[in-house]
Amino acid sequence: MKVLLPFIKLFKHQWLMMLTGLVLSITTLMAGIGLLSLSGWFLSATAVAGLSAATAMMFNYFTPAGGVRFLSIVRTASRYGERLATHEATFKLLTQLRCWAWAKLLPLSASNMQGVRQGDLLNRLVADIDTLDHLYLRLVTPMAASFLMLVVLYFFVAWIDADLALILCGSLLLVWLLLPGVFYFLGRNPGIEILESKRAYRVQVLEFVHGLAEISLFGAQDRFRANLAESETKLLDSQRAMANVTALSQGGLILCHGLVVVLMLYMAASGVGEHLPPGPMLAMVVFMTLACIEMLMPVAGAFQHLSACVSAAERVNDLVEQEPGITFNTQSDCRVTRGELVLENVSFSYEQATVEQAETDTANVIHGVSLSIQPGQKVALLGQTGCGKSSLLSLITREWQANSGRILLDGIETDQFTLAALTDGITLVSQRIYLFSGTLRDNLALAQPMVERLPTRAERKAAKAANDELLIAVLQRVGLHELLKGEAALDTWIGEGGRQLSGGEQRRIGVARALLRDAPVLLLDEPTEGLDKRTEREILQVLFEFAKDKSVLMISHRLTAMEQMDVIHLMEEGKLRVSGSHKTLLAQDEYYGSLNHQLS
Repeated sequence: MKVLLPFIKLFKHQWLMMLTGLVLSITTLMAGIGLLSLSGWFLSATAVAGLSAATAMMFNYFTPAGGVRFLSIVRTASRYGERLATHEATFKLLTQLRCWAWAKLLPLSASNMQGVRQGDLLNRLVADIDTLDHLYLRLVTPMAASFLMLVVLYFFVAWIDADLALILCGSLLLVWLLLPGVFYFLGRNPGIEILESKRAYRVQVLEFVHGLAEISLFGAQDRFRANLAESETKLLDSQRAMANVTALSQGGLILCHGLVVVLMLYMAASGVGEHLPPGPMLAMVVFMTLACIEMLMPVAGAFQHLSACVSAAERVNDLVEQEPGITFNTQSDCRVTRGELVLENVSFSYEQATVEQAETDTANVIHGVSLSIQPGQKVALLGQTGCGKSSLLSLITREWQANSGRILLDGIETDQFTLAALTDGITLVSQRIYLFSGTLRDNLALAQPMVERLPTRAERKAAKAANDELLIAVLQRVGLHELLKGEAALDTWIGEGGRQLSGGEQRRIGVARALLRDAPVLLLDEPTEGLDKRTEREILQVLFEFAKDKSVLMISHRLTAMEQMDVIHLMEEGKLRVSGSHKTLLAQDEYYGSLNHQLS
């Protein structure tokens, strides 16, 4: 249960709304029990009063009738308010929980995420966190409300008859203590199986959708669909098992409650307090016992969700409690100003090497790479897929940490920079452009300081207007004229992952982001991948014009625009095999010459 403590601590931020929900929940229970109790007494007392004309004339019908109406209104209003308060608190807790999880996740490096499948990561951040809403909505609130209601019920019944109060509340307390434990034990395995089955099914669906092209190409659709059908069957089986436990818990609760009703009927038949014979008071006590099922109903099912909550908490904690594989200096005031980049004998491997591998250097994907880029210099890194080009870029940006060697920016090792200073000093255009579900403006604004941080509303409004003009100019510069039609062009919704855009338009938005940043170092990782030759030349021309005073390191496997490079390095199996200018390599290197022949 300790795994739930970090999540329970978050409750303190919503204590007022949670307390409001609890008070309204208790009010609802009190009104419901009072309504049925008063109704039982009223019906019985009316029947007794009607036995003779004298008692009928003397009986006060109006006060109990008014009480019934009042309690009905209170119950309806408090139930509605309770639903609003508890769900509002739940949604705010989920929001806070997601922000907390993301804040824990952001400092983690790629090494921390190594081995975690994308579908599993998505499941933990969405489904597992959603599961934790049971903590407040179906566990804490119902249990606390029913227990406090038991206390209130005891004092009320004890005011009439102390013995009956002890029997009634003692019996209900026994049910309150025993049933949750029994059905937690019965629902433990099905709850965990549902969570695991959902996780496995989501992971397989995500992998099937993302890899549909490759799966179709290699004729593996039937196998993947069979695996999906098997996972779906397991999920349905686990849900069926949980439904059986739920039905059993409800049946057990009704049985126990029925026994308590029979017990109270027997005990109250001999008299209720000073009322002998009990008459209408007997009906009131029995109806009160009948009404108590409302406060016990959530109790039986509450602990069925506990096992799923614990399992979800363990999975989220496994992710967020990791120590970051790469840490940044938080006290340094170093800044990247000139753009000098130097790599000195850098080696790197993705997996922990054995002693023998370390001695022979066979585990490394990068082997003792050294290169230098002077301020304003343009350098290209060419090689076949898998030779280590992108890995080298990930070391420069500190997505990964080199096993040995040094990487320096302006003569300072990269681990001496703060995260903000490093990201301010480097602009990266990667192979994959990440677009978010939002407007065109939202996706471009990621590359800029937040306008909302300006102190006054007038400054924010003026900055936003000027910023829109800048965004439009940048989009025109990268050739996205088609997206700028209409007055509200920047408010165009581009969809999840930019699905409303073509691949070329997505690539151009990635370049537009780079143009919005004024960093001294520009890293280009296959910036024109998937584009035709004409578009490729246009994009590179825009980038080189923008970066004429910046240090550029471009990764590619083609020779487009290589004549504009100051130095070109050819990389093979994690090593720099040969270096030189475009003209020199054409004359001296056979592989480089074959690339040029393919380009022409």
